[in-house]
Amino acid sequence: MSRPALTPEEESRLREALARVPYARLLRLELIAAERGAATFALDWREELTRMEGILHGGALVSLLDTAAAFAVLTLLPQGGRTVTVDFTVHFLRAVSSGRLEARARVLREGRRVCVITVEATDQTGVLIATATTTYVKQG
Repeated sequence: MSRPALTPEEESRLREALARVPYARLLRLELIAAERGAATFALDWREELTRMEGILHGGALVSLLDTAAAFAVLTLLPQGGRTVTVDFTVHFLRAVSSGRLEARARVLREGRRVCVITVEATDQTGVLIATATTTYVKQG
């Protein structure tokens, strides 16, 4: 069963929601695309996001994955709806020391209160660098 496309108003609401997240602005997370039940975000490697040896800090990568997942859920909520992460499992597959990362999140199951999401992050060449499975609870 396919889901209806996002309206221009819904897309605008997502961009406005992102603009209200100070941490996302700090990381310079970019909303690339969204459709009902899915979202894609990007993060550019920067020196200030690294740990020793110039490797992207895992926390920055997790933030990218988590934000993509949250916005995938937001595409399913009514205006004013909120959600919070209740579980997050990540698998780091490769270290990142340069370039642009993209995280693609997809809602696997949407229940009345709980959503299960999968996220894959790739580097600029399309190589898979991390995966995550996360659970969100709808609020309100």
